[in-house]
Amino acid sequence: MFFKKKEKNKIFDHELKKTRESFFYKIRNIFLKKSKIDINVIDHIEEILLSADIGTETTIKIISNLEKRIQKEKYKNTQDIYNILKKEIENIFIDIQNVGLEKKITKNNKKPYVILIVGVNGVGKTTTIGKLAFLLKKKGFHVVIGAADTFRAAAIDQLEIWANKAGVPLIKQHMHADPASVAYDTLQSAKSKKKDVVLIDTAGRLQNRISLMEELSKINRVMKKIISESPHETILILDATTGQNAFEQVRQFTSFVQISSIILTKIEGTAKGGVGIGIMDQFKIPIQYLGIGEKIQDLKIFDGKKFVDYFFEYRSN
Repeated sequence: MFFKKKEKNKIFDHELKKTRESFFYKIRNIFLKKSKIDINVIDHIEEILLSADIGTETTIKIISNLEKRIQKEKYKNTQDIYNILKKEIENIFIDIQNVGLEKKITKNNKKPYVILIVGVNGVGKTTTIGKLAFLLKKKGFHVVIGAADTFRAAAIDQLEIWANKAGVPLIKQHMHADPASVAYDTLQSAKSKKKDVVLIDTAGRLQNRISLMEELSKINRVMKKIISESPHETILILDATTGQNAFEQVRQFTSFVQISSIILTKIEGTAKGGVGIGIMDQFKIPIQYLGIGEKIQDLKIFDGKKFVDYFFEYRSN
């Protein structure tokens, strides 16, 4: 029996449960009903991949590779196809180098390590910054946050609440202050106080794309006056529940910002967690963390192999 029961790997039980139940059980039902490969099996796999929001381009790639291997290696039973399908999805993660954020911070000789946080309004950006600050502080890093989203008063107030929860200082100005000025003050303070990490929040009004491009460009120029290599990292926050819209957000941001990695939020609330697979495949940008809830500790390091293993494992509930 190729659906092996697993009891120990519960790393994604909470955040990926809806996706696994939707994806895995549909896949399992196909293979339980079929002992030999036919065109209907491949068609059904394609439908399931698309329903998990893996994306059209990545789905076509996976299905094409499946069909080539079936034809070349003359596979006839569903057990082989099941294993190949898992391997094809795993391969998406292999070629994308994902050096852990904590390692990069540790290796940085010139403090602080500057992280620019971008993303549209409503994706959980403010919450995620608080969670990331808390996580890095727990790892022993000294963190400071810069409230450079001065477009919305609520953004500054909310960020201050999360900074207090995380127990890290916040550098802020008034609403409608120059975001680049906030970033400048934050880096200057962090450098003088020998902080390890700076997290800079930014506005998320992507509908006003030109203004946002100019704003981020100015923030980058000003920060380089303090630390020439900054930002060392630009992290894009995406909401997994938005499905295919998340792909469009990546396209928009990567057209004017060099994105280093992604944090995928609200993944516990959707059955379409496969969006992360498609994004990594199409844009070759690693997912760094998963946001899995509203609590400050609800940020988990992303592990591609365990992510795929969880989709394909069988556990009776």
